[in-house]
Amino acid sequence: MNRDVKGLAVILGVAGVLHFVKPEPFESIVPKPLPAKRELVLASGVVEVACAAGLANARTRPLAGRVAALLLAAVFPANVQMALDALRSPKAPGWYKTGTVARLPLQAPLIRTALKAARSGS
Repeated sequence: MNRDVKGLAVILGVAGVLHFVKPEPFESIVPKPLPAKRELVLASGVVEVACAAGLANARTRPLAGRVAALLLAAVFPANVQMALDALRSPKAPGWYKTGTVARLPLQAPLIRTALKAARSGS
């Protein structure tokens, strides 16, 4: 497993576990129109942990890479919601506002890495 895929597996694994340990921050960024926020957070946590495990195994890496790419695309609206909420908040510090916006384009290399893992199995 190359370094990028290993990094993606770690990111997904940590984020997935955090969905169970501290779901409230994740619930707060689920786009407003979506119902069942807790259930969506827990479900995405399960998928993140499963993708992390799948990326760690050469046999399951192609499927895990495809699912991870889909997951990363699916949760992008939550990242946009977090940035919008931060920008609208008079209480959010400037560094936080900047960080939530700056992380949005970082989703693209994560998706690219997941797709690379799906294609190469490495």
